[in-house]
Amino acid sequence: MKKILTLGLVAIVISALVISGCSQSSSSASGKPEKIVLDYAYYSPTSLVLKEKGFAEDIFKEEGIEVEYVLSQGSNKALEFLNSNSADFGSTAGAAALMAKAKGSPIQTVYIFSKPEWTALVTKDGAVTSVEDLKGKKVAATLGTDPYIFLVRALTEHGLTQKDIELVNLQHGDGATALLAGDVDAWAGLDPHMARVELQSEGNLFFRNADFNTYGTLNVRSEFAEKYPEYVEKVIEVYEKARKWAIENPEETAEILAKEAQIDFEVAKKQLERNDFSNSVPGQKQKDTIIGAGNVLQAEGIIEEDVEIESLVDELFEPSFAEKVIE
Repeated sequence: MKKILTLGLVAIVISALVISGCSQSSSSASGKPEKIVLDYAYYSPTSLVLKEKGFAEDIFKEEGIEVEYVLSQGSNKALEFLNSNSADFGSTAGAAALMAKAKGSPIQTVYIFSKPEWTALVTKDGAVTSVEDLKGKKVAATLGTDPYIFLVRALTEHGLTQKDIELVNLQHGDGATALLAGDVDAWAGLDPHMARVELQSEGNLFFRNADFNTYGTLNVRSEFAEKYPEYVEKVIEVYEKARKWAIENPEETAEILAKEAQIDFEVAKKQLERNDFSNSVPGQKQKDTIIGAGNVLQAEGIIEEDVEIESLVDELFEPSFAEKVIE
């Protein structure tokens, strides 16, 4: 599994190097981007509010800049978009961004879109009731994402390793489907799929630890940040507008989430209950959480042993943009 993960991440990095086409945000003669490509994700309600309300379009149309959206099905897909220049901003878990950075991904974390408890270990029947019960079992997870990292940390805490389970690499929604079909014994879940399984299919979240969930981070391509720092700040401005709107309008935010993710309203509400939108500036608290995840990943051999985790996190985090914008 370590080899599979390493090869997958290397492939992402190589794809960024070999693509010769111009970025989606090609420069205009005036020195500003002609287009800004933002991702949106069902695990990032703030991004859904931003897309639904058109806050970005409102500010950028005055400058003649087009706004385009791409859907990220998971942190791994968001990172693929960033590495291939298919998006300028991508929504990922903090630890997933760290893993990519360790492999040379040219990204910077500039904003925190939420502090979530968006992942837990899930089973459908009573065959698995503890992490120790996973030994010898099939477990679905999406490599390179927070649920996968959560699984690794849970196994480590309970004296197990990936070698003790049969890891099945599936995208988040497919993992939920596999669990419900009985094709796997457990699943490292992600909202909103996890909330749906919990409420509608009697899924059991048999292992939870909010501190093992790393923060929801908004990442920018380093090249974009170097060329257009003022537009990084403007993107953060519209994200802030969406964040504040979500806090002030929880029912409507749940409706937007339900519509976009095609889930029931009650499932959307359950997901939102597990998100804290109160702190959006990347800081030491977020760093400490991601460092903790990075240390576990390094102990498992997923991050190379010669990598200095704290220095890598410092290299990844760039809070100055948010600090200029957020009061």
